[in-house]
Amino acid sequence: MEDRQLWENIKKGNKSALKQLHDNYFNQMCLYALKSVPESGAVEELVSDCFIKIWENRDRIDIKTSVKHYIFLMLHNSVIDFHRKRKITTEQVEKIQEPPDEETFDDQETYAKLYSLLEKLPVQRRAILELVVFDSLSYKEIAGKLKISKNTVKTQVGRAYRFLKENLDPKDFYLFFIFHSDRSK
Repeated sequence: MEDRQLWENIKKGNKSALKQLHDNYFNQMCLYALKSVPESGAVEELVSDCFIKIWENRDRIDIKTSVKHYIFLMLHNSVIDFHRKRKITTEQVEKIQEPPDEETFDDQETYAKLYSLLEKLPVQRRAILELVVFDSLSYKEIAGKLKISKNTVKTQVGRAYRFLKENLDPKDFYLFFIFHSDRSK
């Protein structure tokens, strides 16, 4: 079902339309928010709150752009509020990326697939991979931080990459390497 039709059904009180909208965009929205909020639990809460607000205010919301852009803009504002509550400086809040326009959403869908696969990794492996990719830590730094050996870090990263390679389309697998350079030193 098209987003516009889903929105019309949501406005009529159809909870299954809201669930479908949620299922369509939850992972993409989490990935977008994860760029500015490093805590995955907080990210998922922010995204879930957006869908709750949509449901609670459905009769007052008038979407003039695309539904997708509207919910990403709503999430963007929630991320800014999240940082303001934590008293993050204005300069840091200004660095939060604007939601993508309609033309770049296709890339976001690919990233959403990647995010959903990351969720399937074992907890420690995912934590290690996130430290490598998102925090740009070296294997040595991660080993020290997690109190494990550098070889364990290297092994876990290798296994994570193998899992992603096996589960992503070959054309999408390169995306993960955009984020990663050799940090084994």
